[in-house]
Amino acid sequence: MKKLLAFIAVIGLGVLIILALDTNYQFPAFGYAYLPDRVSEHYITKGSDVDIIFGQTLNPESGPANIVTSIVVDYRSFDTLGEVTVLFISALGVSLLLGSAVTQKRLELEFKPNFMLRVGSRALFGIIIMTGVYVTLHGHLTPGGGFPGGTMIASAMLLLYLADDQFRAKIKSFKVLEGVAGSFYVIIGLVGLVVGTYFLSNFLDNGVVGDLLSSGIIPIVYILIGLKVGSEISGIIDNFLTEEETK
Repeated sequence: MKKLLAFIAVIGLGVLIILALDTNYQFPAFGYAYLPDRVSEHYITKGSDVDIIFGQTLNPESGPANIVTSIVVDYRSFDTLGEVTVLFISALGVSLLLGSAVTQKRLELEFKPNFMLRVGSRALFGIIIMTGVYVTLHGHLTPGGGFPGGTMIASAMLLLYLADDQFRAKIKSFKVLEGVAGSFYVIIGLVGLVVGTYFLSNFLDNGVVGDLLSSGIIPIVYILIGLKVGSEISGIIDNFLTEEETK
């Protein structure tokens, strides 16, 4: 009964937070933006009054309504691949130092989480995961993308690790996931090199700016980055919160 009441309280709190943010007048309506301020001026011909209209304009440069995404995952996408590689090397170093033991167990915490913390964390886990997925999928439309979305997903895993002293994820699955995501990132770059003119060249239609399915390969790249970042940071969390099992 206590677990049920705790679960209902957490869900109610989450609904109140969502409703409060949704009705806040300081937040603009979803999708509303003056796009000429958010994309490069090269698209607008000098001396003309051409506007980029959300939900109508076709192929405005690289396609995203978010100018940061245009730079990070289009103009300098190769640099972004390097940043993901740096994170991979960091995760690999932590794994070699802390995760090399054959048998491991959860690190014993100085406190024992109670039922309220466990139930509440599992309720918040789904909310955080969905928020991370949303931020990743809409990175080409609104502020966000693969890096913040992936860290949100990893933070949900950290929450479960701290709220349950017996919890441990299947770390091998995370290793496979980050390897597959990183490989596909490189493969997309090679396809762009073959089909287009340079590595990570956009070879898909940009579509209508503001649509979820737009911006060419950028949403795909952001999804791969989100999966890779989330799985790698989750692996780092596991390495720091486990220890070698002594017999």
